[in-house]
Amino acid sequence: RLTARDGLAKATTVAFVRCIMLLRRLIQLHLGLCLFGVSLALMVRAALGLDPWNVFQQGLTGVTGLTLGQISILIGAAVMVTWIPLRQRPGYGTVANIIVIGLVIDASLAVIPPFEGLALRAAAMVAGVVLNAMATAAYIGAGMGPGPRDGLMTGLHERLGWSIRVARFSIEASVLAAGWLLGGVVG
Repeated sequence: RLTARDGLAKATTVAFVRCIMLLRRLIQLHLGLCLFGVSLALMVRAALGLDPWNVFQQGLTGVTGLTLGQISILIGAAVMVTWIPLRQRPGYGTVANIIVIGLVIDASLAVIPPFEGLALRAAAMVAGVVLNAMATAAYIGAGMGPGPRDGLMTGLHERLGWSIRVARFSIEASVLAAGWLLGGVVG
């Protein structure tokens, strides 16, 4: 037979385990977001081209004079506003994605020098792409909300009936073209 003391001990243990699991997820999220920012800085310093969103953001840096990290934060916030008519709901991870990645991009660019020579630049690009994949798996795996750009894609899928393939292609082709027109590096 359980006593009130046993019930309290069990509830305390369950609460403790939940806190530990939340802490693990928060660490995983923030580690993934930090590594994502570093991966983008590696690709920028490799100077062999960028992914569509960063071509767009890089193009905007030339026009505005803002840093890549500042532009990343502003674009992430603007994209999240587009969630409103799509009825998407941000999570803690969505907001952290916007802020942490932008700050880490700028911090990383401040300490990672440009790479010289094609071999070193290619190695930096490969390292950036691999690190980006691992970072993405970490922050998505934390399950604390999609990044703003992913939420736009899934919102178009859910509300307008677009396939994920069409939504992703349409968004990324648009930002790639706009970024290229603004002077971003396409590789």
